[in-house]
Amino acid sequence: MSQFVLDLYKKKLGTAAQAAALVKSGDKVFLGEFAQGVEAVEAALALRKSELRDVVLVTVTRVRPMKCVEADPARESFIWNDWHFSGLGRKFGEKGLTSYIPLCYHQGPQNVELYEAPDVVVVQVTPMDRNGFFNFSTSCSITPSYCRKARKLVVEVNTNVPRCLGGMDEGIHVSHVDMIVEGPNTPLVQLPEIPASDADCAIANHVMGLIEDGSTIQLGIGGLPNIVGAMIAKSDLKDIGVHTEMLADSYVDMYEAGRITGRRKGIDRGKMVYTFALGSKKLYDFLDNNPVASIFPVSYTNDPCVIGRNPKVVAINNAIEVDLFSQVASEAAGPRQISGTGGQLDFIFGAYRSEGGKGLICINSTYKKKDGTIGSRIVPTLSPGTIVTCPRSVVHYVVTEFGYVQLKAKSAWERAEALISISHPDFRDSLIKDAEAMGIWRRSNRKS
Repeated sequence: MSQFVLDLYKKKLGTAAQAAALVKSGDKVFLGEFAQGVEAVEAALALRKSELRDVVLVTVTRVRPMKCVEADPARESFIWNDWHFSGLGRKFGEKGLTSYIPLCYHQGPQNVELYEAPDVVVVQVTPMDRNGFFNFSTSCSITPSYCRKARKLVVEVNTNVPRCLGGMDEGIHVSHVDMIVEGPNTPLVQLPEIPASDADCAIANHVMGLIEDGSTIQLGIGGLPNIVGAMIAKSDLKDIGVHTEMLADSYVDMYEAGRITGRRKGIDRGKMVYTFALGSKKLYDFLDNNPVASIFPVSYTNDPCVIGRNPKVVAINNAIEVDLFSQVASEAAGPRQISGTGGQLDFIFGAYRSEGGKGLICINSTYKKKDGTIGSRIVPTLSPGTIVTCPRSVVHYVVTEFGYVQLKAKSAWERAEALISISHPDFRDSLIKDAEAMGIWRRSNRKS
């Protein structure tokens, strides 16, 4: 390591309290993404609650406790805006303590560069390498854009994070940093394994019938994507490629089983392309200095035109409700924000652009209500106030445990008929009556 780089590091080294002191009332402060949410500086900022007013804190899916928000339930000192809700964001959102920022995920960096003016940006990074670069580790989606727009840029070093090799913008040089804070070196959050339900397993069996040798896959988060990954790992599928937004443990299992080679991808051949990783230590250890995995900003990974350059893209995502007009709600139930749009819309578009591609909306046909009764997730119309994630014009495939349907080039009544055919049998008659009442059901379809 050169003396020039070492001298810069020593000159810029500070404490968490000094970094927090950069923040003034009314400032906008970015505090990182996903597993790389900053700790020491955020905790030091919380201690300044009585000195500050109207500081806007911005994150992307916070997974660690937010001490600033916990210390200020009146939202007088800190206002928390999140680009995507985790369980933590949802919990605070229900208390009125955080607000969701709507976006199409691939447009996130452009949104930041055009319309954000962050006063202070704090991001968690790996230790500096011999060339003077800090690596953004597992989270690269919009962090580089915030770093470019920052009035003051602070990096919080964590020695317990993997160095994630990338395609672009995966790190930043010490010369571009205003302050360096050596953090508490807490290991990254590990996601617990989410068990798959019987319905998930049935849906996964249908999904497996849609994946071919040479397919490029994108999996979301949850029990269903996990079981799909496990089934692929145990299958005889060949030359699976990966182009996804989130990298999870299941990709490690598929790779180590020999299913993932990426040989037939149209771009980034042989690489597992992603924009953030969230999982267990197994995943983080796999990623450390591993050239088979390549992290990019989300403007690349989720660009539908980029996605579509790979063949046979199969995008697998969850939903909360689908109505008989084929509108998909994946982020909210009524006005209650549960997660966010994320990359679902990006990958539905991208998969359709792909030669032989399939964009899948996977949904359990039923759910249990608070009173213990069962409700249908295929509904006549979306619940009042519910946000549409995927408009009916872009929906491609819908999959439940009762099968799958392809909806492109189908009329309103044909879509209603198809969706009812994969709804739970206990609800089909009532859904037919609803479709008739709304004028989207051919009377000749009704059984005599």
